[in-house]
Amino acid sequence: MNRTAAPTAVIADDERLMRQQIVMRLKEAWPELVIVGEATNGLEAVSLVRAQQPDIAFLDIRMPEMDGIQAARALGGQCHVVFVTAYDQYAVTAFEQGAIDYVLKPADPERLKRTCERLKERLDSKPDSSMDTLLEQLTQRLGSTAGAAVAKPREYLRWIQASVGNALRMIPTSDILFFRAEDKYTRVQTEDFEALIRKPIKELVDELDPEEFWQIHRAILVRVDAIEQVTRDFRGQQHVHMRGFDGGLEVSRSYNHLFKQM
Repeated sequence: MNRTAAPTAVIADDERLMRQQIVMRLKEAWPELVIVGEATNGLEAVSLVRAQQPDIAFLDIRMPEMDGIQAARALGGQCHVVFVTAYDQYAVTAFEQGAIDYVLKPADPERLKRTCERLKERLDSKPDSSMDTLLEQLTQRLGSTAGAAVAKPREYLRWIQASVGNALRMIPTSDILFFRAEDKYTRVQTEDFEALIRKPIKELVDELDPEEFWQIHRAILVRVDAIEQVTRDFRGQQHVHMRGFDGGLEVSRSYNHLFKQM
């Protein structure tokens, strides 16, 4: 690879907003890196890498047509590979099996910065020519046969696109205290600000991890690990109090069983 030229990369992810976020984070963490193309699936990624010959490919593990692992196998060491995933177990396994590194969705600035530092150290060396064997092992460990799509658990939302004033913000679900239906919108509350989305509570219930968010009312979803305490008023009505938020959220009687030990 010619190190007199600026390093180059392609990004492959079927979610447009996620590609945009990774591009933005990469510009912050590695200004010299030139993004020479974006792909929406594995087949496009392979074609793009072969045409542009980038130094690095950021490949989402879960993509239509061809997943990231299959794409990396097809590329056969033509460039350095970084897997992008919403699942810790896939990321750790990919890393252990020889991938240069991984990025978890949504991309954390500090984590991506460390990834870029490691990539800089590896750019003077050739990509791993034994990647095919490593990827085969990875595929087997993820419970898939060669050439088949990687088996994955259900994917839940890890970030929310919401309106804050006149701007749109990408809010990680780990920052959200609760969702509450208000008129035609759903309020998204964090410790620092509130935002609005149009997605109704009934859709969020199906799209959020039930181990991360509990529904306590037909109009309210709360993040479990942000619950500070649950109290009862003089009528016996339960109220959930969230860390970093003043005021309680009413628990409807049909959800009292969530806190039955009280």
